[in-house]
Amino acid sequence: MPDPLAISSVDATPALTPSIRRRLATMLYEGVILFGVVFLAGYLFSTLTQQRNGLTHHNLLAAWIGFVVGLYFVWFWTHSGQTLPMKTWRLRVVSADGSPLSTTRAIARYVLAWLWFLPPLALHPLFGISVPHTLVLAAVWIVLWAATSRFDANRQFLHDRLAGTRVVAVAG
Repeated sequence: MPDPLAISSVDATPALTPSIRRRLATMLYEGVILFGVVFLAGYLFSTLTQQRNGLTHHNLLAAWIGFVVGLYFVWFWTHSGQTLPMKTWRLRVVSADGSPLSTTRAIARYVLAWLWFLPPLALHPLFGISVPHTLVLAAVWIVLWAATSRFDANRQFLHDRLAGTRVVAVAG
């Protein structure tokens, strides 16, 4: 188990675990940035495929957007350990031992981070749950997922533990 106060090999400063509130605020800011990324990816897709109807190629569009968003995160996590919102909130994602992320570990973290949203959303079509009930279920799931950090010695979310990564505070 890595020590939460261990020296980070990235910047030789103590690697303190940021608060859950700070990490969730970063995620909210990330959503704002992703709006632009997804908009541009969707525009590029619809232009290149000459899509005139939102239902045409919608599965391919969803896969494309998932790929572009994954590329966004993997690129930033492997090159600086930080996206723009992470820089703003002075956070960095590193391997469990404090080293920079490899591409494989960054991809694993991206895929596992979808566990924040996919399980409750998958129940909607599987069981025919109404949209309002699905939204309530998703909100409860997100709160429970965030609460998993309370049970981790280093206060990391479950997807970080599973991916072998951790989010650390950067001295500012």
